[in-house]
Amino acid sequence: MATVRFEDILAWQKAYRFVLLTYKALADYPKDEKYGLCSQFQRAAVSIVANIAEGYKRIGKADKLHFMNFAQGSLEECRCYLHLSKDLGYISSEAYNSLYASLEETSRLLNGYCKGILSNNYKNNADQ
Repeated sequence: MATVRFEDILAWQKAYRFVLLTYKALADYPKDEKYGLCSQFQRAAVSIVANIAEGYKRIGKADKLHFMNFAQGSLEECRCYLHLSKDLGYISSEAYNSLYASLEETSRLLNGYCKGILSNNYKNNADQ
């Protein structure tokens, strides 16, 4: 099924959910982390959805994959911040597990989307 807009991409939808969960969790972090870990975590999380959206409109396969790879890099950056958050005691085990599961699902779907682009099995409005 061809997508009409980036919001139709399941990987983007799951990444967007991860961003919302991240912002909610970060509200409980220590105030002295506002410009440290919180800021870095927020930027990386938002970068995932932003790069998927930007890459979606790119016409060439290499250009699309370039932005999806940026999204994958930001996703892994979030994974690192998530581990730090847990080990520093900034989030509960429940919040960690929820965020980690969301991140894993996003990663799996983004990897699948990239494989679809590589195998040329993707369709979007630029392809119609």
